Amino acid sequence: MSEIKMEVKNLDFYYDDFQALKNINIPLESNKVTALIGPSGCGKSTFLRTLNRMNDLIEGSRVEGEVLFDNENIYKENVDVVELRKRVGMVFQQPNPFPKSIFDNVAYGPRIHGLKDKDKLEEIVIESLKGAALYEEVKDRLDDSALGLSGGQQQRLCIARALAVKPEVLLMDEPASALDPVATAKIEDLIDELKNNYTIVIVTHSMQQAARVSDNTGFFLMGDLVEFDQTDKIFENPSDQRTEDYITGRFG
Repeated sequence: MSEIKMEVKNLDFYYDDFQALKNINIPLESNKVTALIGPSGCGKSTFLRTLNRMNDLIEGSRVEGEVLFDNENIYKENVDVVELRKRVGMVFQQPNPFPKSIFDNVAYGPRIHGLKDKDKLEEIVIESLKGAALYEEVKDRLDDSALGLSGGQQQRLCIARALAVKPEVLLMDEPASALDPVATAKIEDLIDELKNNYTIVIVTHSMQQAARVSDNTGFFLMGDLVEFDQTDKIFENPSDQRTEDYITGRFG
């Protein structure tokens, strides 16, 4: 097993009285892609959002257990959540570019964190767009509105925006579900490229996608983590009958 970047220990998550996640234990390895699969409403996205405390924004939500990031519990009292979300970036299901230029979309994060130097900003924007495999397509129109890009380009722009603040972990919540097959293939190729520099956790409803892009896979069902293992093992020889039933399409 390679180095562990984040480790989730005995995590329970509640919306008021409803327990959405039950005793989740998952190690997230550095520079690997971990896929989370399972039927709709089983807790995958809720779990993903516990990794950068996005659920804090939901009234009545609470967490028990630990999420260790470089061995520090992110739920400790004095954790700077803004800094945490800089280090653990997130890409959502629907591309959500700001109604600004392509350049300003990518420069947004660094500016918020106080960077004013024009040359440095330009360097970060170009580097991030290259990192998201988008630069060649947009280099001549960085001042154009991001809303003029195609859906697939918008999603890669959102990835570039996440990369611009130099995260260590990237969370992706069904990043290709709103895209056509060609754009999806580009995102998958990109994920493969990005894991050289980042630890990636992806929620996907597509088992084919999980099998293609991930190193490790966790199968969620009704708030439980039924099984977590190397992706090949989960898909070829799962330990739990429920995992096999789900993967072979008997339910879900």
